[in-house]
Amino acid sequence: MNKSLEHDPKSCWEIFKDEEHQQGMDDLAARYIDFLTRCKTERETIKYVEDRLREAGFEDYLGADQCFRSFRDKTIFIARKGKNPLSQGFRLVGAHADTPRIDFKQHPLYEDLGMSMAKTHYYGGIRKYQWLARPLSLHGVVVKADGTKVDVVIGEDTDDPVLSILDLLPHLAYKQVTKNVTDAFEAEKLNILMGHSMSFSNDEDGEAGEEKNGKPSVKRKVLELLNEKYDIVEEDLFSAEMHIVPAGPARYVGLDKSVVGGYGQDDRSCVFLALEAFLNAPEPEHAQIVLFYDKEEIGSEGSTGAKSLFFEYCLEDLIEAWEPNAKMSRVMMAGKALSTDVHAAIDPDYQDVHEKLNSAYLGYGPCFCKFTGHRGKVGANDAHPEFVAWLRNILNEAGAPWQMAELGKVDLGGGGTVAKFLALYGMDVIDFGPPVLSMHSPFELTSKADLYATELAFRTFLKN
Repeated sequence: MNKSLEHDPKSCWEIFKDEEHQQGMDDLAARYIDFLTRCKTERETIKYVEDRLREAGFEDYLGADQCFRSFRDKTIFIARKGKNPLSQGFRLVGAHADTPRIDFKQHPLYEDLGMSMAKTHYYGGIRKYQWLARPLSLHGVVVKADGTKVDVVIGEDTDDPVLSILDLLPHLAYKQVTKNVTDAFEAEKLNILMGHSMSFSNDEDGEAGEEKNGKPSVKRKVLELLNEKYDIVEEDLFSAEMHIVPAGPARYVGLDKSVVGGYGQDDRSCVFLALEAFLNAPEPEHAQIVLFYDKEEIGSEGSTGAKSLFFEYCLEDLIEAWEPNAKMSRVMMAGKALSTDVHAAIDPDYQDVHEKLNSAYLGYGPCFCKFTGHRGKVGANDAHPEFVAWLRNILNEAGAPWQMAELGKVDLGGGGTVAKFLALYGMDVIDFGPPVLSMHSPFELTSKADLYATELAFRTFLKN
């Protein structure tokens, strides 16, 4: 086959311009918007994945030909048996289901100046000012002393109130605007306005109409409302995970509806697209594994992050059921994996932080990132060229567009993914995912064309 001497990338809009592809693109985007709107925490995401798997006939038993196992409602291992034995390798797609947000502190509620407020501690790499003076919702789970779990969602229904973090008016912000961004927006001031009206109910140790300190209470009013709706008391918040996230649905962006805007696309876009591809790639040659992790945004720590042994434990059980005499080391080293995480798309207004020849462009398909890390590739998995060549070949044969990029100019920043934790096992792995604008903001942007191309690429890899 004749190949062009020079590499000439094409936009996905050119490649997928026929009516069939356009319709497929629109259908996928509609499902994706529904997913983003419904899944704003890792628990909600894993629940969505479990429901889809059960509908597709998967069993919650590692040993069935199509199976899954979730852990702590925050991470999940999914597998489908291939025609070839497990010892000949597997195709793995891994993504993370957590995303930057703001969490309640364990002792959050207080009152000041006639307002009920909640103390917070942010999670992951947020730019604090982006969360001020905007509608926010509360998602979480409360576990009562008897073990009962209570799911909490406030601010998503059209009849719900929303929450908000206060911002300083420009008339009094002259001192603030002279500071650098880190100092101007303090983490301890990311407090949530929870309510303003007062409670005049009895307290068990006080008189009617008075709190213990002899005054009506706005904090108590909030506690009464939470108790009325969810049957919880303040002490139950010590055993709770309460997350503040942007309120409202994901939306189309642009007059042509070509872009999807919404919270949590890093990295729930890859979760959704990997699941779609997996369910659309049955009867594979090699075993297929999909892993959705937690805690990537804070270093992949804990029992549900990529540093945990959850993957090993699951694969151990899978080998015992599917191929008892196989060695785990042999299975691992024969594996091929995509660490599916989003990539920073070059922004028209901030081109100076990118090196244009090695940047990801919106609309040009999912992006290979051979290495991440920072400065001199510190903390990076650096994918082997043999694996990159193999991936190029299968994607080109399938007509799946792709691009290759780095994360910005050298020495201007950096980042990391779960790739290096999978590489520890000896498998081939590379980072691969759609480009995103406004990454880590409350309203991230992806191209419909890139989403469609990414699902095709994931499906090609899983079934090759």
